[in-house]
Amino acid sequence: MSEYGYTFGGREPIATIKPGSPVSLRTLDCFGGKVRGVDDLPSRVCVFPELNPVTGPYFVEGAQPGDTLAVHIVSLTPASPVGISSTFPHFGALTSTGYTRTLQPPLEERVWLYDIDLVHQTVRYQARNSDFSTLLNLAPMLGTVGVAPAAGEVRQTIVPDVHGGNLDTPLLAPGATLFLGVNVPGALLALGDGHARQGDGEVGGVAVEVAMDVTIVVDVIPGERTGTPRLETDRQLISLGAARPLEDAFRISQEDLVRHVAELTGLDLLDALQLVSQTTEARAGNVVDPQYVMSAAIDKRHLPGVVAYGGVHDRLRGL
Repeated sequence: MSEYGYTFGGREPIATIKPGSPVSLRTLDCFGGKVRGVDDLPSRVCVFPELNPVTGPYFVEGAQPGDTLAVHIVSLTPASPVGISSTFPHFGALTSTGYTRTLQPPLEERVWLYDIDLVHQTVRYQARNSDFSTLLNLAPMLGTVGVAPAAGEVRQTIVPDVHGGNLDTPLLAPGATLFLGVNVPGALLALGDGHARQGDGEVGGVAVEVAMDVTIVVDVIPGERTGTPRLETDRQLISLGAARPLEDAFRISQEDLVRHVAELTGLDLLDALQLVSQTTEARAGNVVDPQYVMSAAIDKRHLPGVVAYGGVHDRLRGL
């Protein structure tokens, strides 16, 4: 069986991993390596739905339904000197789509190549129709991390939801820990969709896509259910919401953060709402996929003495 797939759920595990043991793997770019130059238009060289491949799934020892899986990103290194981006007809935040119907013609399909310099930690933007270019900071992230959904459901990797999936948030970077609810024995973790960098919202529909060498370490938090994906960094606690319309994704992320803060601090719900309301940072993950993603974050300095998930983020970070 291939180590790459295009769904969460519906596939047998390719390997077993142990909590606390670092795992190194390679992910493909969202085009599966088929776009190599500016003339390789994705609509010609890629076959839907074989887009956004993920590596896995992995069976996590000890993970059972009702637990929470913690996935700590140790390192992300682009595995190619060139990143790729594109515009697609009927895909993106600023064009007509199957959900947002208009009469204007679709965007032109166009491919951009980005030179990646690991030594200087940069990616170079070069306009296609002029000599304009500029250096951008390399900011590697994983677009897609998820587990098998509940109730035997199978979801395409391009869809974000409570199982994770195509979250497309720049916050999913080295040093971050992602928390996902476990729905099936072993969780069946899969990940992919490496980005050399991406702006909030992924407005054009495609980030700077690149194959990625990934190291992660996981842990299982038994008996603690996580309903919507959460992140922890050294600075922030973050809740993620996936839905359409965008304001519902916003509400999901904010509601979960308020409840999380209330549980961690012992504040009643309105006191927690007041604290979150005055401190939250809200960022769009993507505004292009079948469901949109919003994040809600609170700085941990506003929560003195509070430890989430028994301190698993700090423990995995320390490894």
